[in-house]
Amino acid sequence: MDIAALSTGMSQASLAQAASIKVAALAKDQANEQGQALIQMMEKSAQPHLGGQLDIRV
Repeated sequence: MDIAALSTGMSQASLAQAASIKVAALAKDQANEQGQALIQMMEKSAQPHLGGQLDIRV
């Protein structure tokens, strides 16, 4: 096997792996931001006086 071809192949595999890791990190950051936004939205919409009591008649 040619050393130059092996080196090129390993370099391309390393680059592909680095790009994949970067994309995964970006996706994780975006999901984290969306989760924080969802938490803030839910906190603003919460009505603490609702659901504290349940009136049931039988």
